[in-house]
Amino acid sequence: MSTASAAYSIGTPGTPWGDVERDEWLSRQTRQRSYESDVLSVVERLCSGFDVQEYGHLEYGPDVYPLMAIRSRDWRVDRPVVLITGGVHGYETSGVHGALQFVEQHAADYVGRVNLLIAPCVSPWAYERIHRWNANAVDPNRSFHGDGEAKESAALMQLVASIDEPILLHIDLHETTDTDETEFRPALASRDGKTFEPGTIPDGFYLVDDTESPQPEFQQALIKAVEKITHIAPADDNGKILGSPAAARGVIQYPLAQLGLCTSMTNARYRTTTEVYPDSDRVTPEQCNAAQVAAVCAAIDYALSV
Repeated sequence: MSTASAAYSIGTPGTPWGDVERDEWLSRQTRQRSYESDVLSVVERLCSGFDVQEYGHLEYGPDVYPLMAIRSRDWRVDRPVVLITGGVHGYETSGVHGALQFVEQHAADYVGRVNLLIAPCVSPWAYERIHRWNANAVDPNRSFHGDGEAKESAALMQLVASIDEPILLHIDLHETTDTDETEFRPALASRDGKTFEPGTIPDGFYLVDDTESPQPEFQQALIKAVEKITHIAPADDNGKILGSPAAARGVIQYPLAQLGLCTSMTNARYRTTTEVYPDSDRVTPEQCNAAQVAAVCAAIDYALSV
């Protein structure tokens, strides 16, 4: 669990960033891992059993990234759609690898039952730089609306809008890390000319439900599945998780559409955002990936059972 109070090193307190500050921020971002090796190579390997679709591409300077989706090969109009997204925030590693691991290990279990659509790495530029934002210092997970500035979000929304079949479930795979408090929230406050107010990072796994259309039994089915793999984040002394009141054990609620979050882009009956905590000394990267996979399987099983 992390807390922080240091001011961010870019910008003038109280003044939103302009082009100079954004350019300085961008100059500090360096590639630390490979989208091609970690994601595209796995997607290519999956072509033998699934349809693979390039639904867009990103160009940031000399860097070009194809945006890839994995689809059920036996897609049928009389089956509901299950949408799985990962890597909306590129630094949230298990969201990407958990989505791919689900396809490799469990997607075959659902053949003939649902149409699967998986976008495992929505923000590849950020994945390579282990960052929350895209190259324009924009958060894709606040951009899922008509006026959104993130090309990553716009491409995914266009893909989803092309689907005619009803979407039953959307699960978006995320992490909450210690760097949220030490880097990303201070950067956000500086970018927007606001004062950074330190907080604490929840110690464990939790879910984000929709304030406007909650599904408490669905959320708890996922919590029960995941707690077999990793610990569930407790509420703090004020009954909150990451500053929001705990609606139930391991669950908070956000107004998804108001915030432009990824899970707001469909009218699926069942929607949730996972939040794995990879910085705990009680978990390994493998457990983080497994927790994401368990959440996906539990979500599909619940949605098909009711």
